[in-house]
Amino acid sequence: MDLNNKRIGIGITGSHTTFHLILPEIERLIKAGADVYVFVSHTIATVDSPIETAKQRMEKLRRITNNDIITTIIEAEPFGPKHPLDAMVIAPMTGTSLSKFANGVSDSPVLFAAKSTLRNDSPVVLGISTNDALGLNGYNLMKLMNTKSIYLIPLGQDDPYSKPRSMVSHMHLLQETIQEALKNKQIQPVFIPYDK
Repeated sequence: MDLNNKRIGIGITGSHTTFHLILPEIERLIKAGADVYVFVSHTIATVDSPIETAKQRMEKLRRITNNDIITTIIEAEPFGPKHPLDAMVIAPMTGTSLSKFANGVSDSPVLFAAKSTLRNDSPVVLGISTNDALGLNGYNLMKLMNTKSIYLIPLGQDDPYSKPRSMVSHMHLLQETIQEALKNKQIQPVFIPYDK
């Protein structure tokens, strides 16, 4: 499916170690002609990591998208009924955001935009990055997998021996996952091992 002129929201939550994986995928979407709008959690907008400051991160996102970054629920509100998105992505999606979203909590611009997108019957694509996908959050992951209009970027155990409950999506499959989600299909296979 052609992504030209599709309005794609990218929600980024606080997985600082996998944040870098989403940047080239945002650039790929823009090259495919998508209009990309980035929504960030409070952590992404304000917390420095060992890799970069929050300010550097936000400047990088502005430069890539050439759009203002949405940092508040008020800024996210117009993306509901007024200016709906064709698809919303949350990637990386932490275990905390996964848990909140699975249980109807929309207390950040990212989760608010995702809820609004579902309300508009448009797809929400999740790029998981959590040390707890096969732990307590396994229930929430399965709940979301079984929810209408929610699709997963294929994921796998990133370090099964040192972190046996951890799973991370193969972010390089973001564009293909969106294309399938826009046709109301889940890209297959959903679970792909990481090569070590």
